[in-house]
Amino acid sequence: MDTAFRTPPHSTTTDGAPRTVGVEVEFANLDAPSAAAVVRSLYGGSLEPEDPHRCRVTGTRLGDFTVELDMRSAHPGKLGAGKSEESNSEEDKSEEGDAGPLGKAVGKAVGKAVDGVVEALRPWWGNVGSLVMPFEIAAPPISIDRLAELEPLFAALSAQGAAGTDASPLFAFGLHLNPQVARTDGTYVLDHLKAFLLLAPWLRREIRVDPTRRLTGFIAAFPVEYAVKVVDPAYRPDLDGLIGDYLEANPTRNRELDLFPLFAHLAPETMAAKLSDPHVRPRPTFHYRLPNARLGDPDWSLAQDWNRWVAVEELAADRDRLDALGTDFRAFAARAALDGWAAEAGRRLAV
Repeated sequence: MDTAFRTPPHSTTTDGAPRTVGVEVEFANLDAPSAAAVVRSLYGGSLEPEDPHRCRVTGTRLGDFTVELDMRSAHPGKLGAGKSEESNSEEDKSEEGDAGPLGKAVGKAVGKAVDGVVEALRPWWGNVGSLVMPFEIAAPPISIDRLAELEPLFAALSAQGAAGTDASPLFAFGLHLNPQVARTDGTYVLDHLKAFLLLAPWLRREIRVDPTRRLTGFIAAFPVEYAVKVVDPAYRPDLDGLIGDYLEANPTRNRELDLFPLFAHLAPETMAAKLSDPHVRPRPTFHYRLPNARLGDPDWSLAQDWNRWVAVEELAADRDRLDALGTDFRAFAARAALDGWAAEAGRRLAV
């Protein structure tokens, strides 16, 4: 499909450097070495296997790629082995329990025995996990004007048999976009959060988000009460206030737009004081997780989902439209009529 990649209102950072985008795509039916070979065939470089379910392709014309099974138990030595990449600190804490001394001793002995079995079966476990856990290719951050160079990768993966979200009800696979921020001030971040909250219902409708992905909870929508608060034109906290409100209403990474990495980059001390999650990696990007990974669908392209994200950035850059839509969103919510907001937002974008 020949769809042009749109350029966002701000294509450079404050120092004039081109903004970059990291792209991650999940799939099944193709193992890590085979997928890595596809990457190398398109972009060159060296294929470096690290274990049966993780490879790197280094020195390509775009940078270094990683291909891996998205399940930590498949990779020896990685933090949090035995848990999915999406596990979070609250889930980890809930597993500790309140066993007494005898129970703890027995648990420790059993745990040691189980660990030995897990290590022996780890490569096999990775193969079984791949039936429902995706393999993932993480592309290096590339400049926005080179995004089109990733489009052949999607076609080549599909041609090699890679299966996307639509191939099975068990495949809750996603496409993640990580656009580098143009600025690091609180106003810029807040405007993009406002724009996303206003367009999220429209995005879900346009993307036709897979029901299984919704059930997993990894891309949960923001609470309506929080959205109503933030899109108010009068809501203008400083960065610390924004982060505090965000964490109070969203104490989880599992949102359609995950701002934890960006907040950890912008305000590491504030985040460290409020959050303990080893999976949060500070980086100056928005972590947009909503799109499906529709590999194998001839009517899908990376450009489609990128252009929908650009609509968010365009709205964020237009304060008058942002405030007008915020006022109307709040009026819809007050009438309990948000079911109609997706159509309204789409109509307003088309004007």
